[in-house]
This record gives sequence, structure tokens and C-alpha cells, in this order.
Amino acid sequence: MTAPASSLDVAVFGEAMMLLVADRPGPIEDAQSFHKRTAGAETNVAIGLSRLGLKVGWASRLGTDSMGRSLIASMRGEGIDCSHVVCDAQQKTGFQFKGRVTDGSDPPVEYHRKGSAASQMGPQDVDEAWLRSARHLHATGVFPALSATTLAAARKTLAVMREAGRTISFDPNLRPTLWATPELMRDTLNELAAQADWVLPGIEEGRFLTGHDTPEAIARYYRERGARLVAIKLGSRGAYFDSDVAGIGWVEAFPVKEVIDTVGAGDGFAAGLVSALLEGRTVPEAVRRGAWIGARAVQVLGDTEGLPTRAELEAAGL
Repeated sequence: MTAPASSLDVAVFGEAMMLLVADRPGPIEDAQSFHKRTAGAETNVAIGLSRLGLKVGWASRLGTDSMGRSLIASMRGEGIDCSHVVCDAQQKTGFQFKGRVTDGSDPPVEYHRKGSAASQMGPQDVDEAWLRSARHLHATGVFPALSATTLAAARKTLAVMREAGRTISFDPNLRPTLWATPELMRDTLNELAAQADWVLPGIEEGRFLTGHDTPEAIARYYRERGARLVAIKLGSRGAYFDSDVAGIGWVEAFPVKEVIDTVGAGDGFAAGLVSALLEGRTVPEAVRRGAWIGARAVQVLGDTEGLPTRAELEAAGL
């Protein structure tokens, strides 16, 4: 059967949260004011892809509170299809506080998302026709960690897209506090990764999930389980890839003047890699674009300020 024409380039399912960033370094409780931003692994990638000119659809749930209204306005302002975002007056929008750091370390983050609107999502929220209208699904380990029902929804999205012959990327995005045990997190995320074409772990994530130490061994683990491409983020050492079309290779990191905030760097990498592959670029070109956007992301305060426009991408020759 001929696949229907795609109306979207990429679909994502996941929670958007209001992000409140502290005005000064130190413990979050010492902050006197906070800067408002958007946050969410899947929505960070959605924003990154949309700024590069791709047609992106986001499915989620929000409350009708001020935070929910702000988030959906921000996402619509980025040009993202929000037709499958349910705004429910009986539910609440998740939010988080993030501290400031000055030494390049990961900032402290305090989540307030338990029982949020997005955590109430389930398989009934997966519109199969809408999902199949996308060329690609980008999934992460965050959405399935929110609740038993979001895990069921995540499994359904992967099954629908595999059956439809679409490509799937998966970023583990470990969130240990959302899982009952580390073992459950590892087993579940590896199960989901085995359904994806492109698997994108960070080096420490890969070590935890596979039990292997080296990028080569981590990549081999997922390649043996069906991944067509594994791209491993190595921070200041760049990235390693293992692909069925490009073999293995390394991409150097881009220079970073000052690390401001590491949160969102992996999402920037995913946006770069996915956009390039969907445009028909080679694997090394895609990994290089991902590394460039990841380097931009660590030099700004919020999760999305470093995500470039298409004009900025072209000016960089990427």
C-alpha cells in the first residue's frame, strides 16, 4: 500500500513545562527573582526543528492556567502545529526551577510535575492518522517516564511509526527521579531504543544503559539491536557515530567560549542531526550539525536561546 503524503516532517509527544531560571548563582532558595522560559526535552527539539524550517507537530496536554497559556502561545509562536495539544481546565501545568552556575557544571533543577496534565496522557491521545502524516517521530526517555499511561502512549507511537515505515529517533534523556528503580529505567529505555532507527545517547547515559565503557562498544550494543545509526555525544570531545551507511567515525567538538548552562545541549544535538538527515545530508554532516548546535546551546541561559534559525545555520555553512 502506498503511504499517504506527509503533512508534517516530524511529530513529537511530550510535556512542556514552565522554566523559572534563578537570577543569581547559588542555591535556588537564595534567588530573589526568576527568568521565565520554556522547557521540555521533546519541545526543545520541536522548537529547534521548526526554526530550521521543518514542519513539526507536537502532541501534549496542558492546564488552562497562566503557565499553560504561556507555553502554548510560545509553541505556536515558533510555528509548531499544536492541534493535538489538549488544554484542560481540570488539570495543572508542570513547571520547574533551575539554578544558576558559573563553573560549567550541570545546574540544580527542581521539578514540579507530579500529576501534571501531560502525565495523564495515554494511548487514547495518540491520533494514528495525524502521527502517520509525519515523516519522522522524535522520541525521548522523558515522556514514557512520567506515568504508566504515558509509557503506554510512547510504546504506541513507536509501534505506529514502525508499522508505517517511518523513521524514528530516540534520545534516552535519563531522568532517574521519575523511575521507580534504576533497573526499570535501564530496561525500559533499552526496550524503546530497540524500536528506533537513530539512537542518540550521551556517553554517561550509554555507559549506564549498556554496561559498556567506550563509545565503540556502546554503539555496537544498539546496532546489534537494530539501530541503523548510533550517535554518541561526548561533550568537549565531540561525537562518535556508527552507521549502516557511513560506517564509523568521529566529529570534533566546536569551540565554546564559555559554558553557561549545559541543559538542552543534547536536544540541540538531536535537532541538528534529525534535520540534516531528513534533508538528505550524510551522516558525518548530520553529526557535525548536531555538534554545532549543541555547542551553541551550552553558551546561553535557557534551553532554547541557542537554537539557530535557518539563516544562522546557512551562514555557518552547515
